Amino acid sequence: MGARTARSKLLFLAGLLLASSAGGLAAQFDRDLPAFVVIALLQGAVWAVAASVVLCGRDPRPALALILGTAVLLRLIALAAPVFLSDDINRYIWDGRVQAAGINPYRYTPTDPELEPLRDPLIFPNINRNNYAPTIYPPVAQILFLAATRFGETALAIKFVFVTIEAFGIWTLLIILRATGRPPEHILLYAWHPLPVWEIAGSGHIDAAVVTFTALALAAAVGERRLWSAVALAAATLVKFFPLVLAPALWRPARSNFGDWRWPAAFVAVIVAAYLPFIGVGSRALGFLPGYVAEENFGSGGGFWLLGMARRAIPIPLAAYLGLAVSVMAGLAIGALRRRPEPRSGLHWAMASGTAALFFASPHYPWYFVWLVALLTAAPWWPAWWLTLAAVLLYWDQKTGSIPSWVGFTLYGGFVILCAVDTVWRTISKTRSGARRAIDRAT
Repeated sequence: MGARTARSKLLFLAGLLLASSAGGLAAQFDRDLPAFVVIALLQGAVWAVAASVVLCGRDPRPALALILGTAVLLRLIALAAPVFLSDDINRYIWDGRVQAAGINPYRYTPTDPELEPLRDPLIFPNINRNNYAPTIYPPVAQILFLAATRFGETALAIKFVFVTIEAFGIWTLLIILRATGRPPEHILLYAWHPLPVWEIAGSGHIDAAVVTFTALALAAAVGERRLWSAVALAAATLVKFFPLVLAPALWRPARSNFGDWRWPAAFVAVIVAAYLPFIGVGSRALGFLPGYVAEENFGSGGGFWLLGMARRAIPIPLAAYLGLAVSVMAGLAIGALRRRPEPRSGLHWAMASGTAALFFASPHYPWYFVWLVALLTAAPWWPAWWLTLAAVLLYWDQKTGSIPSWVGFTLYGGFVILCAVDTVWRTISKTRSGARRAIDRAT
């Protein structure tokens, strides 16, 4: 595909994305959730075509300005979205307000009488679980809530801060692309993806910080700045706990990884330092995490999609499922620790670990998949893209602690099917390559 043809196609696709974003924005103002989901799925299809144009183009570098300019416009449109898809941003503002008043955010629930002077008619009544749940967010997220609310205790102010944080993540992903020898226009894989656009710029989710800190950890690892990699990954983990699974992929392999003590020491030091300002409440610094596990039916096993599907045939205990998940994650960890001592080799192990963790955890909310978009931009694997594109279906008939059967099968079952297709394709390709080599040797 020629460079001019690629640019023309990208310009047309950019127009489609921007036009559909306006439609998605209108659907949110109309509070029409099914219409929004359909529009977001259509945007995912446009993104897939644009991604193929970029990945197959021979010289699309002059299109980088178009790609980044469109990414900015998409986010400007989404910034205007109302608080509709998720009301988590109200909790962010509340936690920042509580900290600004000099109060530990893990100490009280919003309805506790000690916080009555902080209540207002706009934010307080719209905090989810405000009458029984303390905050669930870890320390680095709390620090960001405090910082963001200093710019204003409004949804727009918080969203603007998080979009700015995400911009640093996009810049870091560009550094990773350059370091791995890939064209910078591959940033389209993240920048035009509808999931981060709507979940960060649209809903103002803290996952923007997960994207940025994770990207910084990957970039530092590729650049052989090991201690900074540990620091960035610890920060990502203390925004949301999922990035912890990337540790084996970023801990540099050596004859004995246990001899490389500086990386884990730096990681633990950041964790301890971040929790120290909040440790006065003791174990309550974990916040609502134990309650969240129970509320989402993870404690009983019903919240795990794969386990729920298997239980329709045979009564599998939760321990068996957790054993399977831990075994797979341990296998990936061992493989990552034993990888080649080449900095870029950790990217694919990080992507595989992040994808596996999300699949086994089977989150019930779309924004949990935002950081996977960043991982896949650094190390693409086509079956995993399905999880990020279909995640918007989780908004359909959303109920706490459950996923509609058809949504779960489409999202997670679809991923399993695509993994099987990919495995068969790789096996056939490997067999054909081996046969060709054997024929070449014979002749």
